[in-house]
Amino acid sequence: MVIALALVAGASFYTADAAKKKTKAVEPAAPVEQPVQLLTSSDSVSYAGGMSVTNGLIPFLIQQQGVDTTYMADFIRGFKEMVKAGSDPKLKAYVAGMEIANQVRDRMIPGMSKDFTDSPDSIVADLFYRGFSDALTKDSTHFTQTAAETYFRQKHEADMAAKQEKLYGPNREAGRKFLEENAKRDSVVTLPSGLQYQVLVKGEGEVPQATDRVKVNYEGRLIDGTVFDASARHGGEPAEFTPQQVIKGWTEALTMMPVGSKWRLFIPSELAYGNRDSGQIKPFSTLIFDVELVEIVKK
Repeated sequence: MVIALALVAGASFYTADAAKKKTKAVEPAAPVEQPVQLLTSSDSVSYAGGMSVTNGLIPFLIQQQGVDTTYMADFIRGFKEMVKAGSDPKLKAYVAGMEIANQVRDRMIPGMSKDFTDSPDSIVADLFYRGFSDALTKDSTHFTQTAAETYFRQKHEADMAAKQEKLYGPNREAGRKFLEENAKRDSVVTLPSGLQYQVLVKGEGEVPQATDRVKVNYEGRLIDGTVFDASARHGGEPAEFTPQQVIKGWTEALTMMPVGSKWRLFIPSELAYGNRDSGQIKPFSTLIFDVELVEIVKK
């Protein structure tokens, strides 16, 4: 009898176990969408309008939002939930948080990380996110909002200066050595400002004031001989401006040159573009310009 009971119990357990294995969890069915009925002209206009405004949306989602179109059903589900929620403030706040998170993760963090590359510091994403959320919850354990802004601004300025020194310090040193050697030439005049010039053609005309409009032919080069700009590249006509509108080295030279003169200017970076990166002109670049003062434009 004991053996028989054991066999019966074993059979029962086996049957129950088999049944469990055969039974699969049934997922809730997706809500069935009702067929669209366009009964009036307004119905048709509304429906067609909804379709028409999606033109270009999918490329935008892919390129600007990084959406994988494999999951378009999820996008549509989120769209419908937001529409259904209407003016629910809780859902609005949640959705806004997600949108801002996308911008911070995909744009702000990469931009800042690139900015700090080659500097003494770097951006740690997880701590950036934590600082972001702590500021919004008024958590001042480490910084107040004002203190954080001041600290970040000061560190950013110091790091960018260190980065420029690392990347372009040799550029400044090369310019300094060039000007030092150039000053030894008999034909080169060095002014107290550091500007150097060489008279190629001596003019006899009027000397312009800083506010006069002048016409100038010019060619600009780096100290390695690379031509980065010239009036000939802009239609061949002389450039027209006032001396006070250009870099300091030009302003000083033009207000000393008689009309008809052609000078070669050797301009240290502090009288040119300084620490700015202007395309081919890298920070701390010493520049060479051949400048011909064609005329003063009379009113």
